[in-house]
Amino acid sequence: MTILGGIGFASPWVLLGLLALPILWLLLRAIPPAPIRRRFPGVALLLGLTDDESVSDRTPWWLLLLRMLAVAAVIMGLAGPVLNPQQNQGGSGPLLILMDASWAGATLWTEKKDLIEAQLTEAGRAGRTVSILRLTDPQVPVFQAADVWRSRLAGLLPAPWTATQAQIDATRAALTEVASDFDTHWISDGLDHAGRDEVLIALEARGAVRAFQTGSAVVALAPARYEDGAVQLTARRSLPGNAREIIILAQGRDPAGNMRVLASVPATFEAGDVTATGALSLPSELRARITRFELQGQRSAGALTLSDDSLRRREVALIAGRDDREGLELLSPLHYLEQALSPTAELLTGAVLDLLPANPDVVVLADVATLSAAEQEALTTWVDAGGMLLRFAGPRLAASDISRTTEHPLMPVRLRAGGRSVGGAMSWGEPKALAPFAEDSPFHGLAIPADVTVSAQVMAQPDPTLADRVIAALSDGTPLVTRKQVGQGQVVLFHVTANAEWSGLPLSGLFVEMLERLAVSSSASTPQAEDLAGTTWIPLQVMDGFGKLSDAGNLPGVDGAALVGDPVGPGLRPGLYASEDRHLARNVLSEDSELVAAAWPGRIPVEGLTVERELPLGGALLGLALVLLAGDVIASLALSGRLGPSRAAAVLAGALLLLQPLPGQAQAEDDTFAIAASSELVLAHVLTGDAELDRIAQAGLRGLSETLFFRTSIEPANPVGVDLERDELAFFPMLYWPISPDQPTPSAEAYARINEYLRSGGMILFDTRDADIARFGAASPNGRKLQQLAAPLDVPPLEPLPPDHVLTRTFYLLQDFPGRHTSRELWVEAAPPDAEQIEGMPFRNLNDGVTPVVIGGNDWAAAWALDGNGRPLLPVGRGFAGERQRELANRFGVNLVMHVLTGNYKSDQVHVPALLDRLGQ
Repeated sequence: MTILGGIGFASPWVLLGLLALPILWLLLRAIPPAPIRRRFPGVALLLGLTDDESVSDRTPWWLLLLRMLAVAAVIMGLAGPVLNPQQNQGGSGPLLILMDASWAGATLWTEKKDLIEAQLTEAGRAGRTVSILRLTDPQVPVFQAADVWRSRLAGLLPAPWTATQAQIDATRAALTEVASDFDTHWISDGLDHAGRDEVLIALEARGAVRAFQTGSAVVALAPARYEDGAVQLTARRSLPGNAREIIILAQGRDPAGNMRVLASVPATFEAGDVTATGALSLPSELRARITRFELQGQRSAGALTLSDDSLRRREVALIAGRDDREGLELLSPLHYLEQALSPTAELLTGAVLDLLPANPDVVVLADVATLSAAEQEALTTWVDAGGMLLRFAGPRLAASDISRTTEHPLMPVRLRAGGRSVGGAMSWGEPKALAPFAEDSPFHGLAIPADVTVSAQVMAQPDPTLADRVIAALSDGTPLVTRKQVGQGQVVLFHVTANAEWSGLPLSGLFVEMLERLAVSSSASTPQAEDLAGTTWIPLQVMDGFGKLSDAGNLPGVDGAALVGDPVGPGLRPGLYASEDRHLARNVLSEDSELVAAAWPGRIPVEGLTVERELPLGGALLGLALVLLAGDVIASLALSGRLGPSRAAAVLAGALLLLQPLPGQAQAEDDTFAIAASSELVLAHVLTGDAELDRIAQAGLRGLSETLFFRTSIEPANPVGVDLERDELAFFPMLYWPISPDQPTPSAEAYARINEYLRSGGMILFDTRDADIARFGAASPNGRKLQQLAAPLDVPPLEPLPPDHVLTRTFYLLQDFPGRHTSRELWVEAAPPDAEQIEGMPFRNLNDGVTPVVIGGNDWAAAWALDGNGRPLLPVGRGFAGERQRELANRFGVNLVMHVLTGNYKSDQVHVPALLDRLGQ
């Protein structure tokens, strides 16, 4: 592109036509030679007469100027003028656009996409191939035309982590697989991270490198912590600067269950500081409702921190079997429990019936043997609803008859009479140590101090269920802690006292750790990796790069030590994790994280993210030329006397009306698409960005439409390709979505439209096209891509197509559903659990609607596809068997469309006996 006077021209050679304007001026100005004057006597008779019409013998200068301007406008319009053109930054050959693509760039993600689009435009004009690579998702760069990448921009999203060392190494390895050299435009998120210099050196070895980075600081929020009776909040920024105030919002659910802002606190970055703090003092009930804190006006995973059990002080009711003796607090059954729980829990004391209405999280019975009927009934109801009853043994429990012959409802095991004493003056043997905790125990991984021994305990009766209920034992195998489920809750029994009379356990730190593992208390600080060793945490919710939370789905569990010690990345996404009754939040930043701004060497040119949008002027200039030429016509008619003043005014007014924009003109294209899609039945396929794949999908649906036309009463129009980002989906009864590993991921707005389409009765046929090499799942790149694409969709539970599903008989009777491949694996919406087969009917009364999703991998479009002459486009099998396979593929397509249009109407035959019986009455 050539830039003249701040305006770029795509075809500057067209401007050479301006040199012809002087010649045109002379040609227009030229007049015939003056005639020889001969006086004719008869002319005297015409003296004094005037012509009704007069013709000028010379073109006025202003009309010549009008014509020159019109021609100049046409020439400049055809030259492709562009206002604010992108400056040619030099370079030739392939261009790599490298993005950090981390949470730190999510707030300015729109600006980054605009910058990429501008760079793709410039590369397209220069004829350069382009590849886009993200450090947080390293792939081998594939250089393609700029227009191909422009169609994939909607699928570029930031990751909720910064590039890990493994991803940096994978990026360097991927760069070595590129054969040719290339230039690099590095779009940085503004944060430094380990390994960045290594990638920069590898890029400089392949070509020139330019950096694009915002000059503003990255702001993030550290995990909240509870100290000194208040929630302490810390915000960090990557660059020191002027004083700046930020607002931290505390969000949670109100009593009605709606998400709202429960509180806010200001925090100020002082001039030159990179840390701002704020304290939020809230009642424990309100603090327990908070689910997250976020920075107002920021949209990134780093500006969000999730809360967990560390902010929620659990309410624990303590009830002892005997009163404390004055002066003997160390012998009190509750003394050690109070010391262990008071820093992290709200302790309640009183009678059982007085404490249960407060709905505590845990009820502790220390050496309580006998409960009244009312107390036992209330406790049983409370535990069954999800409460935890924690019991400790003692002399009273050992001497009682509770849970002797039959298991007490509020005891996990049956007990032997009397108890057991070891290591005393009247017994043989030494005090017993604790055995290592089993892998299925909630205490697994806790270190057992050598000085923790047990000298007395209550013994459990041998029972077939005893082994499953033991979660801690002594070195000789006798149970120390047992547990059983009661409804939604649980009952846990320590077979020793809560004080130091029978064991040294309450004197050790292990006692506190065991209470934390049982979720009796919640730690006020992040646990250490060794504290969570051996535990498995299941993700409940995970966040994306913008900080949006979503259900974790089928993500695997995470080892407790890795959850705390490993950095966030693809295998450990930030979010909320659970282990039994405990919850732990893993945020983007940890308590000791620091934000370091990225610093570039002096040899690397650094530019900002601001891009002035290009404004094409060609259309405006051509329109101006038309206006000028219309003015020329009007002026010529007026000079020739053929257009009076009144007519001239009318023509001018009409021209001005024509120049006014028509209402709804911007929606003309959308209206045309809507009319074409809704006036007739139209089958549609999702555009994937792969030209060959989209061509086959179009040909496949065209072949299926012809089959429907000749075999059924359905007469579809020509199929269309659907852009999920732009087109309305409600016009189409079915979408065919072929899967390829490289197709872009739809945006959040597109997913919202797809979910609305599925909820309103639409159906999507997902075709992974890989049944010849893999089964349904993540065994192939297409299968893994399908899982990624379908994760945000509101898809019901699925099951392999049962043999009595109505899809097997909507039009043809089918047992197999081949396409170009012959796998029998086809997944549809799972049948309701109460579906039963009526006597005399060939199939069950399955779900009464259309399955919103059908998933398979047989490449049906390739089997349906026909060329322009109506011949099969691609081969299927060999010989007669292949043609039979194609025929079955066509029959499956017919059944599929009939199922979409008619629903499970054949399942309504289950009501035929009842209808006939009623008619007979």
